[in-house]
Amino acid sequence: MAWLILGLVLFLGAHSTRIFADEWRTRLIETWGEKPFKAIYALVSLLGFYGLIVGYAEVRLQPIVLWQPPIATRHISLLLMLFASILLVAAYIPANHFKLRLGHPMVLSVKVWALAHLLANGNGADVILFGSFLAWSVMNFKSARARDRSKAESQVQLSGETAPPTLPKMSATLIAVVVGAVLWGLITFVLHAQVVGVSPLG
Repeated sequence: MAWLILGLVLFLGAHSTRIFADEWRTRLIETWGEKPFKAIYALVSLLGFYGLIVGYAEVRLQPIVLWQPPIATRHISLLLMLFASILLVAAYIPANHFKLRLGHPMVLSVKVWALAHLLANGNGADVILFGSFLAWSVMNFKSARARDRSKAESQVQLSGETAPPTLPKMSATLIAVVVGAVLWGLITFVLHAQVVGVSPLG
């Protein structure tokens, strides 16, 4: 459990600087330079990710069952994971509806991913791991949207007018949906069982 907690602190802590200490983060970048800051950020994130993997694998050997999820939650989880996969892909495709209308689809993908796994798993380690990611994604999305509003207001104050909105492209949205569905199928039917050792369909 110690490795899992340490991994969460390091990984989510590194990814939470813009939520809780954005000005401090900016000062560090100005003092150290962008590349050294990113190098340390990546190192802490990798150490945290390693701790998550090792800690979660250890805790799963002696599971603490909090509840037994009904079969229906597995089906709901599979559907949610489809949305999570589409949102993940949408983060990398410019001018799609998800990215322009929702904003920050990567963070939303993490939120849906964490919720899906909370619904389908009732062990203590799952609640700690996915619950932490769910709480982080909620706070991160709220913080990101607040920065977006602040940036838009600053632009209006400087120029006196708002920038024209970028129009979404249906082709970009269709690519996000198709590639996301393919990714979901690959994870669901192949990778999840091979990497995690558990089939979502089992």
